[in-house]
Amino acid sequence: MQSFQIQDNQAGQRLDKFLHKYMPAAKSSFLYKMLRKKNIVLNGKKAEGKEILAVGDTVSFFFSEETFALFTRRSAANASAETVSKASNTEYRRAYKSLKGIEIIYEDDHVLLLNKPAGILTQKADAKQPSLNEWMIGFLLSQDKISEETLLTFKPSVQNRLDRNTSGLVLCGISLGGSQLLSRLIHDRSIGKYYITIVKGDIKEARSITGFLKKEDGENKAVISEEGSAIRTDYYPLSYGRDFTCLEIKLITGKTHQIRAHMASVGHPVLGDTKYGDPVFNEKYQRKYHVHHQLLHACRIEFPSLPAPFKALSGKILKAPLPAVFKEVLTENGNMEFTRSERFHSGRPD
Repeated sequence: MQSFQIQDNQAGQRLDKFLHKYMPAAKSSFLYKMLRKKNIVLNGKKAEGKEILAVGDTVSFFFSEETFALFTRRSAANASAETVSKASNTEYRRAYKSLKGIEIIYEDDHVLLLNKPAGILTQKADAKQPSLNEWMIGFLLSQDKISEETLLTFKPSVQNRLDRNTSGLVLCGISLGGSQLLSRLIHDRSIGKYYITIVKGDIKEARSITGFLKKEDGENKAVISEEGSAIRTDYYPLSYGRDFTCLEIKLITGKTHQIRAHMASVGHPVLGDTKYGDPVFNEKYQRKYHVHHQLLHACRIEFPSLPAPFKALSGKILKAPLPAVFKEVLTENGNMEFTRSERFHSGRPD
């Protein structure tokens, strides 16, 4: 017999969901059969799979060592979870050592906020490229905040994505409760997500623009059209340069490339954007300031009122400092007095 005692990061989910994570090589039909035959039991009793797990519950498996090793994907019948998971989690530690410039803005037992530099993927696109997600798990492992055995049944994960060349705040759930909280806040749009960007042209007034975003077939590009996903982007001018406006943007909906495509559609493309931007405008700032990516930065997160155990985040406003290239362009061409941005709260701009 093998047993597993439920901890914080396994509690709150259905038993069958836990079993799929703990025994990834087992099919659903096999797991439900084992539950019916009481080869898998919860707290010594027969279970259906829909039970919600609590801290301290014990899940027991009446399998041979060979069967248990097969379905948990352990390398040998006598291999420990620690030995196998250390071998399989080398990529996390490697990402933590190799990716540079990532800054921790906030950390508690449930949530981690990271400031991602431009050029780093939020989540990996292929097996060869490490991402912020792997860096984050590697950081937690290096600080002994999670163990290799924990990763068998729960993996901390980023909860919102930024484009590779967009910098700024990324929300990470590092406990099951934290992941569920962030997912709910993002889905309900009850968390405020703000960006700073530099766009072509002169924008004098705050606006709320709406439309529909549709992804082009076979291309990693979206277009504003008469059909697709409904989007809304609110923006507020902060300062001005000779041929640009620095905006604060509140993302009401969060679709892929929304800000970049939406601003380009109204004649104000983001500076440095090679996909939706103005090549002549980009070339000018590339030559003088080495702007090689879109100047779009997730600058601020505003949390709503939250209950325990998340009271530390309740009503909190967290900010990520502007990257150096932003500061250089703005100080030489405009101004850095952004006090008006603090009046740009939820709802439509004034």
